[in-house]
Amino acid sequence: MTPQPDAARRTPLNRDRVLRAAVALADASGIDGLSMRSLAQELGVVPMALYKHVANKDELLDGIADIVVGEFAAPVGGTDWQADVRAQILAARGALLRHPWAARVIETRTQLTPGALAYLDALIGTFRAGGLSADLTHHAMHALGSRVWGFTQELLPAPPEVEGAQREAALREMAARYPHIAEIAAAAAHEDDTVVGGGGCDDQFEFEFALDVLLDGIARLHAAGWSSKTAG
Repeated sequence: MTPQPDAARRTPLNRDRVLRAAVALADASGIDGLSMRSLAQELGVVPMALYKHVANKDELLDGIADIVVGEFAAPVGGTDWQADVRAQILAARGALLRHPWAARVIETRTQLTPGALAYLDALIGTFRAGGLSADLTHHAMHALGSRVWGFTQELLPAPPEVEGAQREAALREMAARYPHIAEIAAAAAHEDDTVVGGGGCDDQFEFEFALDVLLDGIARLHAAGWSSKTAG
């Protein structure tokens, strides 16, 4: 817990202060370290004081998700829709790298928050302003999937958490049982500090590679006048 100066403790609470303190606590302690009790302690108040500003833990999580989504860059309004979409999605990824817990919170929201809806509306608007049809934009958003939020769902298994001889033995066993998975897993090295929300392959290069493949494909369909009604 970060000691709170007396002046900060005396500052009246409001919803924004509560949510921003929760974001800071999650950044410092992880999302599992965030509770109404720990947040109240951080703010120097009794837990009941928080319920005047957030009704429960779910509303708190909705609020901090919106704080992070608010850090996603707005569309730049240029003449290149593909560059604008790419920049906005990479800005979303940058926000999640600053707040590694946020991907998990965004994934678990049962309803889209106002900030999330505004972000999706703006992103869809960028496609539409670029001349893409509503039909192609609909399918493009599905294809992009969780990438619009700055992360991707893990596909391949994470490396064994054990180290040394145990790790080598586990890798050899995997290679013997699943040689093709082992082959591609060994084909490229990934940097640990680029992964959003934990271990795995979701590093910056991998993320941008997949994003560019998708956007290039969407651009080709747009240029060809593609429609789901005529696709066969």
